[in-house]
Amino acid sequence: MLGITAVLTTPANAAGPTAACHTVQEWGGGAQYGCTITNGGSASMSNWKLEFDLASNVKMGSYWDASLASSGSHHTFTSREYNGTVAPGATATFGFLVSFTGTLTEPQNCLLDGQPCGGGTVDAPPSAPANLRTTEVTSTSVSLAWDGATDDKGVKNYDVLNGTAVAATVTGTTATISGLKAGTRYTFSVVARDTADQLSEAAQGVTVTTPGNGEDTPPSKPADLKITETTNDSVSLSWGAATDDHGVTGYDVLQNGSVVQSVTGTTAKVSGLTAGSYKFAVRAKDATGQVSELSNEVTAKIGSGSAGCRPDGLYQTPGVTPPYCDAYDNDGREKMGDGHPRRAIGYFTSWRTGKNGAPRYLASDIPWDKVTHINYAFAHIDGQNKVSVGNDGPNNPATGMEWPDVKGAEMDPALPYKGHFNLLNKFKKQHPNVKTLISIGGWAETGGYLDDNGKRVASGGFYTLTDSQDKINTFADSVVAFLRKYGFNGADIDYEYATSMKFAGHPDDFTFSNARRAKLMAGYVSLMKTLREKLDAASAADGKYYMLTAATSASGWILRGHDTYQVTPYLDYANLMTYDLHGSWNHFVGPNAALYDDGKDNEQVEGGVYNAYGMGYLNTDWAYHYFRGSMPAGRINIGVPFYTRGWRDVTGGTNGLWGKAALPDQTKCPPGTGKDVGSTTPCGNGAIGLDNLWHDDDAAGVEQASGSNPMWHAKNLEKGIQGDDYIGAYGLDPAKDPDDRLTGTYTRQYDNTLKSPWLWNSTKKVFLSTEDDQSIAAKAQYVADKGIGGVMIWELAGDYAWDPARNGGKGEYFMGQTLISAINDKLKTAAPYQNRKSDHTMPTEVLDVKVALTNFPVGDANYPITPKMTITNNSGQTIPGGATFKFDYGTSAPSSMTQQTGWTLSVQAGHTGNNVGGLKGDFHRATLTVPSYTSIPNGGTATVALSYQLPISTPSNFVLTFGGKSYALAQDYPVTASVGGTHR
Repeated sequence: MLGITAVLTTPANAAGPTAACHTVQEWGGGAQYGCTITNGGSASMSNWKLEFDLASNVKMGSYWDASLASSGSHHTFTSREYNGTVAPGATATFGFLVSFTGTLTEPQNCLLDGQPCGGGTVDAPPSAPANLRTTEVTSTSVSLAWDGATDDKGVKNYDVLNGTAVAATVTGTTATISGLKAGTRYTFSVVARDTADQLSEAAQGVTVTTPGNGEDTPPSKPADLKITETTNDSVSLSWGAATDDHGVTGYDVLQNGSVVQSVTGTTAKVSGLTAGSYKFAVRAKDATGQVSELSNEVTAKIGSGSAGCRPDGLYQTPGVTPPYCDAYDNDGREKMGDGHPRRAIGYFTSWRTGKNGAPRYLASDIPWDKVTHINYAFAHIDGQNKVSVGNDGPNNPATGMEWPDVKGAEMDPALPYKGHFNLLNKFKKQHPNVKTLISIGGWAETGGYLDDNGKRVASGGFYTLTDSQDKINTFADSVVAFLRKYGFNGADIDYEYATSMKFAGHPDDFTFSNARRAKLMAGYVSLMKTLREKLDAASAADGKYYMLTAATSASGWILRGHDTYQVTPYLDYANLMTYDLHGSWNHFVGPNAALYDDGKDNEQVEGGVYNAYGMGYLNTDWAYHYFRGSMPAGRINIGVPFYTRGWRDVTGGTNGLWGKAALPDQTKCPPGTGKDVGSTTPCGNGAIGLDNLWHDDDAAGVEQASGSNPMWHAKNLEKGIQGDDYIGAYGLDPAKDPDDRLTGTYTRQYDNTLKSPWLWNSTKKVFLSTEDDQSIAAKAQYVADKGIGGVMIWELAGDYAWDPARNGGKGEYFMGQTLISAINDKLKTAAPYQNRKSDHTMPTEVLDVKVALTNFPVGDANYPITPKMTITNNSGQTIPGGATFKFDYGTSAPSSMTQQTGWTLSVQAGHTGNNVGGLKGDFHRATLTVPSYTSIPNGGTATVALSYQLPISTPSNFVLTFGGKSYALAQDYPVTASVGGTHR
C-alpha cells in the first residue's frame, strides 16, 4: 500500500481494532486516500474515531462516508450513522482528498479510538481543562471552576496556576485562591495531572482584578448563542447581552475552547476557517477583568458539501448571502425541532370555518405537536398581479373572521388582524419549530380567483402573470411584503399546471392555458427564479430565512409537458401531489394514491404504457424517482390524501379494482373530460350523494360526481354509519333522496402490492379509494427507508378518530389525529434524511461548463421525448475530442436513452425490468463521449439530440473527464464553487 500506510498499518499479529489507509490515486498537488477500519477483536465496535496530524504543506479536502472535525492540522474522522457499528471480523471504510505543495508528507500520530492505529495501547496525557471561569471575586480571594479533563487512565489532580506559579493543587474542579491583594490584576490557569504524572496543556487563562474595597460579582452568562450565517470560510454569531454590577466591557469568542476574538457588542464574525467542524462559545467580561460562565455551545461545520447550511443543489442568488442557518443545520438539513427528523406538512384550508353550518376545522384543531409545517390554502393572484386573500372585513376567513364561542380560538389581541392568520401566529408562538407557508394558487385559483362573494373571476392567474417579467416582479415583490405582514415563513406555489399537455388543469382555465402551452414552462422557470432571488434578498435583509416550495404534479402524462421540471434548483423542497392519480374524469377504476405499481393498471394496459415503457407511471414510487433524478431525497416530500375518490356502477375488476365505470350518457361528460375535450376515453361515472360528501358544485349548482369524502366519513361508511349528525350540513337529505341514504355494505379491501385500501359496496357497485392507518404507515415507512424529506398531507381536516359521544351516544368517526399519529410514529425515530444529490463521490475541481436540455416538442408531439442537449463551454480551455460527460438521470425513465448526433452514448442501468413493487435504484448513469474529430472551444457550444421514452427531471451529477482529470460542473454546485477551483 502507498500513502499513509506507514502510519496506519495493521501488523499480522495485531489483536483488536486496527486502521489502514492507502493512496487510491495521486496527481500533481493532490491525492485520494481510502481507509479501512478492521475489527480484529471479539466485541463489536461502536461509533469509531480515527485521528491524525497532517504536515503544514498538506491540506485536507473533501471526504465521504465519515464525519470530519478539524482543529488546525489535527483531523478527526468519526463514523456515520450507517457504518458506526463494526462487528468482529468486519470492516468499515471511508475516504478523503488532500492537496499539497512540494512533496506529499504522510500523516503522523494516528489513533483509532484513542489507541495506535496499528494496535496496542498508548498512555496519552490528559486533555486540557476547559471553560475556566471565576465564580466569586473578593478583594483578597478568587474562586475558580472549570470543566474536568479526561484521561485514558484517569485524572489524579489539578494544579491551579497564578501566573506561572502553582497556587493550589486540588482533586476536584473548583478552587479558591486566598491571600490576594486588593485592587490587583491576576491571571489564573489550570493544568491536569494523570496517574502517570503526565500534565495536560493549560486551560485558557482568566484575568481578574480584585476590587479595591467591598465585593464585586462577575458578569452573568451570555444567553442564546446562535449561528446566524455560515459561508465557505466564516461563521457569524449572535447572543443575548450579559449584565454586571459595574457594567459589561466586552465578550470573548471561544473557538474550540480558545479565545479567537474579543468584541464589545453581541455579534461576531469568525473568518479564515477551513473545512472542518468548530465549536463556539462566548463569555462576558467586566471592568475588573472578571469573566462570566460560558454561554451555550454551538457547532458549525465548514466545507460539508452544503456550504453555509445551504441544502445541496439549492440555488443561491449571486451576491446575496441568505441566513440559511436560521432554517438549516450545518449539513443542510432543515431544523424542525426534537422528534421531527422528517417533515410532516399539513395543508390547512381557509373554507372550513363552520359559518355555513358544516363542520369547522380551525387552527386550534391542528395537531401542532405532530406537524412541522402548515401550508395555508389558498391565496390567489389578484387583478393587479399581486398575492391576495381578498379584501379585509369581518367575513374574510384569513384576516377578519372570529369564533368567539370556540374554546382555543380566541384572537391574539397583539396582532393587527384577525381570522385564520391571527390564530396561526398565536399557536406558532407556542410551537416555534413549526413553520407556516402561504400556498398560492391551487386547482380552482391557478387561472383565476374567487372574489369576496365566492364568484370565480377568470383573470388568467399564473397563466397570464408569466407573460411578462414586469408582472412577475410585481407578484414576487408582493409575496415578500405578504410574508412580512402576516408572519409566514415562506411561499408555496401551487401552479396547476405549467405543462405543454393540452387540456391539463382546470377546464375554466383552458382559454388561457391552451393558447400558451409552448411557453408555459419557460414562464414558470422565470417566476420561480425571480421568487427565489427576491426571497433570498429579503432573507438577507431581515435575518430570517424565507422558504420557497411548490406543489408539483406526480402524473407521468402531465410531467411529459414540463420539460425537465427545471425549477427544482429554486425550491427548498418539492411537495409531490402523489394523489388524484386515478379519478372519475375517466372510466378506469383504480387507487387514488398507490404507493407502487402492480402491472395491472387498466388505464395503462389499454394505453399501451407497459408495452411501450416496461413500467407504470401512476404511483408514488415512480413520481419520487422522477424528482430524485435532480434533487436530494431530503428535498422531496410525498403527498398523501386524507380523502377519497370513487365511482358508481363499476363493472369488472376484483372487488371493483381495475374495473370500469363509464358515465352512461357520454354527451354529458363534465368539462375537461371525455368528448368535451375530444378524447376517445370515456369519462367516468363518479360516486354521488352519501358517497360524495366533500363534493363541489358546478356553475349551475349541480353536484360534481367524484366520490370525494373526508376519511372520517369513509370510516363511518365502512362501519355502516350514515352520519346523520353531519350529512345535512353538506346538503344531503336521505329522507327524500335515495342517493343520500345508506345502502348496502362497504367492505374494506387492501392490495399489498399497491399498498392501497378501498371500500367496495357490492350492492351499489361503488368503489371508494381510501387511505387508512395501514396504508399511511406503509408510506411513512417508505419515506423513512428511502431517506425522503417527509410527507405532505391534503388535507388535515380529513383525518379521523372514533368519538364515542357522537351519534346519540352510539359513537361515530369524526375529525381526529389517527393518520397524522401513524405518520409520526414511523418518522419520529427515523434517521436524518438523505441530503446529497449524488450517491457517489464527486470531483472537487469545478469547471464552468453548462449543460441544458431545450427545444422540447409540445404536448402529444413529445413522444418519444426528443430535446436538444446544449453544452456551453466557458471553462477557459478547450474540451477535446474523446472527453466524456457522465451524468445521472432518474430511473423513472427506462435506461434506453439514445443520441442522434453521431456522438457515443452508453447507459449503465440503475434499474431494469418492470416496477411492480417499486423501482430498485435511483439513477441510471449515462456516459456521453465527444467525437474524436471535434472539440468544444472555450466560449463555444455543442448540441446533441437525445431521445428517451418517459419524462425525467433535470439530469445531474455531471462529471467531465479529459486530459486524465475529472471535473464537476458549476451548475451542480452554484455559488459554493469557484470556477476553475474546487467546491466544498
